[in-house]
Amino acid sequence: MEPPNSPQVEDGGEEDEEELSGGEEADYRTSSGRGSLLTRRGITLRVLLKDGLVEPGDGVLAIHYLGKNFVGDLLNDGKIRWVETGQIFNSPSAWATHCKRLVNPAKKSGCGWASVRYRGQKLAQYKTTWLHKYQPSADMSMVSEEDDDEDEEEGKTAVQTDEKNKNNKTGLNDVMVSRRTDRERIPVRYCTLGTRDATRDPHTLVELSAFSAINRFQPFNVAISSNVLLLMDFHCHLTTSEVVGYLGGRWDTNTQLLTVLRAFPCRTRLADRESASAVEEEICQNLFMRGLSLVGWYHSHPRGPALPSLQDIDSQMDHQLRLQGSNNGFQPCLGIICGPYYHGNQRVAST
Repeated sequence: MEPPNSPQVEDGGEEDEEELSGGEEADYRTSSGRGSLLTRRGITLRVLLKDGLVEPGDGVLAIHYLGKNFVGDLLNDGKIRWVETGQIFNSPSAWATHCKRLVNPAKKSGCGWASVRYRGQKLAQYKTTWLHKYQPSADMSMVSEEDDDEDEEEGKTAVQTDEKNKNNKTGLNDVMVSRRTDRERIPVRYCTLGTRDATRDPHTLVELSAFSAINRFQPFNVAISSNVLLLMDFHCHLTTSEVVGYLGGRWDTNTQLLTVLRAFPCRTRLADRESASAVEEEICQNLFMRGLSLVGWYHSHPRGPALPSLQDIDSQMDHQLRLQGSNNGFQPCLGIICGPYYHGNQRVAST
């Protein structure tokens, strides 16, 4: 297909939802309010953008269909720009229908919210999150049915593949189960958490932010040996269960440089508390023998994104306070998360 000379807007006549005009959105917010039931057609990308559930960006949208990958940019007005051609689409369904018909001309229109992924997660899940947040009394079956339609198509594709190679049946089922589990955990901004309380799910994932995003300079620099990265990645790939380890290195107060020279995997399961103390003592001895200091820790999110949970943040604070000790001197504690089997990672390297 020849790319157009200028961006074109696809109307997407067969799309499942329609865009709200600015006036309609204003009416929905002022007169109706979030308390009234908003239908699936009314929840658009523009609504999710305004409420902070998604952010515009280059290459943040993707479609994976029958072995083909399509990447799109999310624009500030809620429209989608296909990276390959520069075409602009009004909605996820318009873009998904267009891309799917390029691969399979016989494909009928489907639900774009279940086909398009934002940063690895289906857009349908963000719509569900919006309803949970602003309309908790809404019938969730209305939202789930669009996801089920897409899952039904994926299931048919899996059955066809299974008929060709029955040995892959168990593996396909395992992947589908893990994907259903992972997609339920939508990361949130830390600033939106508010006051922490006991009802907050400790496994809630939190988005990371760069110091530049808050107009601050990074207080220290980090240098990591490639051997450390290799050993951590290898350790995390050994099992689909969560693993943990410690980092040894040096902290230079003059240059404010934290150097990580060695990784020390904990060779025990997390639930084995009896062996944990012996393993930690062995790591302490290894650090002392090599003249290194404890500078951080790492752990894995086997099938999830490499983003910290609220529980991880609490653990990081505990490690930071213990590493600092009773003196007032500052020494950073580095925390690293590895996601070895995260299905949302389309790259070769781990996240």
